[in-house]
Amino acid sequence: MALITLRRNFCHLSDFRIHGALAALRNHPINHVHKVSKEQLHPWFCSVQYEPFRIHFHHACYKKFHLQNGNELHPVGEPAFSQVHDWNKFEQNLKNEDEEIFYRRLNEFTSSEEVLSFIKTLETLPDAMAAGALQRICEVQKKGGDQRLPKEILESSVFQALCFQLEREPSQLSNSGLVTALQALIWLHVDTQSSLVLNLMAECQNRLKRGGLEVHDLCVLGESLIRLQGPGCVTLELIIYQLQGAKLEVFTPEDIVALYRILQACAEKVDQHQTFLNTINNFSLSIVSYLSPKSISQMLTALVVLDQAQALPLVIKLGKYVVRHIPHFTNEELRKVIEAFIYFGHNDKFFIKALERHVAAFCLTLNADVVSKIMEYCSRKLILSEPILNAVAETFVSQSEKLSPSQISELIEPFGKLNYLPPNAPALFRKLEHVLFTHFNCFPPKTLLRLLHSCSLIAHPPVNFMGKIFSPFFLQKLQGEESHLDRLSMAQLTQLFLTSVLECPFYKGPKLFRQYQVKSFLTPCCSLETPMDFHLYKSVMIGLIDLLGARSYFASKVLTPYCYTIDVEIKLDEEGFVLPFTVDEDIHKRVALCIDGPKRFCSNSKHLLGREAIKQRHLRLLGYQVVQVPYHEIEVLKSRQELVEYLQSKLFPQNSTVHW
Repeated sequence: MALITLRRNFCHLSDFRIHGALAALRNHPINHVHKVSKEQLHPWFCSVQYEPFRIHFHHACYKKFHLQNGNELHPVGEPAFSQVHDWNKFEQNLKNEDEEIFYRRLNEFTSSEEVLSFIKTLETLPDAMAAGALQRICEVQKKGGDQRLPKEILESSVFQALCFQLEREPSQLSNSGLVTALQALIWLHVDTQSSLVLNLMAECQNRLKRGGLEVHDLCVLGESLIRLQGPGCVTLELIIYQLQGAKLEVFTPEDIVALYRILQACAEKVDQHQTFLNTINNFSLSIVSYLSPKSISQMLTALVVLDQAQALPLVIKLGKYVVRHIPHFTNEELRKVIEAFIYFGHNDKFFIKALERHVAAFCLTLNADVVSKIMEYCSRKLILSEPILNAVAETFVSQSEKLSPSQISELIEPFGKLNYLPPNAPALFRKLEHVLFTHFNCFPPKTLLRLLHSCSLIAHPPVNFMGKIFSPFFLQKLQGEESHLDRLSMAQLTQLFLTSVLECPFYKGPKLFRQYQVKSFLTPCCSLETPMDFHLYKSVMIGLIDLLGARSYFASKVLTPYCYTIDVEIKLDEEGFVLPFTVDEDIHKRVALCIDGPKRFCSNSKHLLGREAIKQRHLRLLGYQVVQVPYHEIEVLKSRQELVEYLQSKLFPQNSTVHW
């Protein structure tokens, strides 16, 4: 994170007014300063917990962007600076040196102790630099994951002198130094009623009312107030009002992202700010190329929270740059990016390819929540990505002990939904069975049911656990305090029971009570089948009438006694003659015609989904002759005659003529 950065040669240290706070350390005994400062300042720091946040700082007068590698925006003052000045150029008195060197050197320190040791060597320190030093202390603490400064830092005479200097004359601080100091102290869990915070806040409010704060300072102050007082504070409304009046052209890309974060915190007032948001969304299209991976992730998150469905062009453009930055996202940033893509329904083949490369290379080191979100994305968008699924299968086998029950379910369920068996399927299911035997009671009932049902979709029925899930004890847990079991759970239980009958004839355990069974898997709200594509059915129906001679020789949407709905059923007698669908005697064979539209396949593929694969598998086991008519075979037919010939070859491959 960058500190406040001023233009090189904007001013020299010799031009600054000398402050006495640090000079006092030279002129008085350390114990005396320590005693006074401790009495006055130590109560500032309390144990109030705030959620950490980060801001990138630019000086209000400095609006230039610096690009590295043509992609990332690096504000002046970040550690990206080349190390052109040596430590030897720093003397104890900095009055002849440019303050840019001060900030550059400050950015090199990696601990609070190093910062304070450096500050202690200086005879003079302008207020702006004091604020910058305080900000740097906060930054290094954040990087170390510490929530509060250690006691020895808080009681350090140098640290307390910094705070005393800021409290004594806040009116002498620059705008940037003022808001930076306030932001740093808030992150350090300062008592909101301390004289230090109250003085800085009062000065901020005075300058805000006078309209003296620039765009970047307004953004920093706005986020500080959200952290300190929450999004409902009155002052925040004034900040947003002033930001609305500013020209977006003067905002840096990081300021735009900060503005999104501020509005995100006020999501309940999104209707009031929607006109402003529309303007920001349109303007942001021009700055996407300057955003860092972190900023892209934050902007997408804000768009989700603010429900900016109308900003789809911005989401698409952000998606293009996400592809470039995938290797550079942190685990949390990548998780939020994928979460946003799920929310907006964004799907891009280049993103999938980049994600495949990333997962294949780093799957073992990715956070479990990130891997779960990636699998959720593939599942929801019906993306059959073998590199991702294979890598996740390997990760599960090697790291299943580290996963929670919900994470295990999130990783395994997509395999069933997408009807995919990875190369290490035997090892995968052995490991899953071991985990279930060991931690069966740790799984929430509905999570466990979904997990076992997904296994049955890919012809791996959980026979060793069927007795447990069909037991009255488990069914009662599944129902919980509700008056009845939800229909989706009943449908999954019914299909598992049908699986035990058809695919596991050796199973002799408990049966599913009839009261928990459904009569049809095809229901509007929670279907285990995909409805028939109407336009595809109309085309096939015309061909069938031409082939069979009349509409009476086939039935549509036939509900079987086994809960499945057949798209088209044709009855044949022993000699192969087609019978009218009203006839119920002398039926030798039933033909189940599966008219499979695009929604029954994985995205952009010819691979059936798990729910359709299990349906066709069960229909065959029930004695039906299953004939699949996929949409991609129908679409290539150019004439009605070709359609009839195609259907004849599918239904009667061994007969040159049809009898009815």
